[in-house]
Amino acid sequence: MKKKIFITLFLIMIFMMFSLTACQETKIKEEKEYKPVIYLYPKEETDVSVSLDYAGDFTCLYPEFSQDNTWKVRAYPDGSLKDASGETYNYLFWEGESDIEYDFSRGYCIKGEDTKDFLEDELKKLGLNRKEANEFIVFWLPKMKDNKYNVISFQKEAYTDNAKLKTTPETDSQIRVFMAWYDSDTFVEIKKPKEENCPQRKGFTLVEWGGCKVK
Repeated sequence: MKKKIFITLFLIMIFMMFSLTACQETKIKEEKEYKPVIYLYPKEETDVSVSLDYAGDFTCLYPEFSQDNTWKVRAYPDGSLKDASGETYNYLFWEGESDIEYDFSRGYCIKGEDTKDFLEDELKKLGLNRKEANEFIVFWLPKMKDNKYNVISFQKEAYTDNAKLKTTPETDSQIRVFMAWYDSDTFVEIKKPKEENCPQRKGFTLVEWGGCKVK
């Protein structure tokens, strides 16, 4: 009888270990898309419509959409924007909530104290200029610097397929940087992304950065 109980308990433990392992997949659900901001850099003063097709619910917009998930602004080469009332903005801002699953099959595990230096170096490689990178770091660093480790993965299709941008007139180049991350008390082994060339800005350029802390 004791032998049967022991076997049963052993099988339960094995099952629990298997279930835990199965949950540790490379795709992790997000909490909230924080502060995606969109910069527009036309070659000359241009009236631009920016439509955002998002697989989730918007929680904040600034400025508000002009109509049908679309901003309509006048964009200037220095990146400044004006709405129909003449109000000036540095960028288009939105936040939202969704059930998007982000891919952590590749990324980085960085000590909290090293996060500033990591972001400064990585954001330059991803194509952000100093102003854009500064605004990114000022927003995210306070949430990350005191963690023991931060597991970071810059997303591609997992983000862009669920937050589709369309502009009229069409852009000549787009740079979209979205950071999914979570904090960890222990070092996490993760494959590093493949090296890629820094994106180039050509003609009318749209730049976006944002991120989320995932569960």
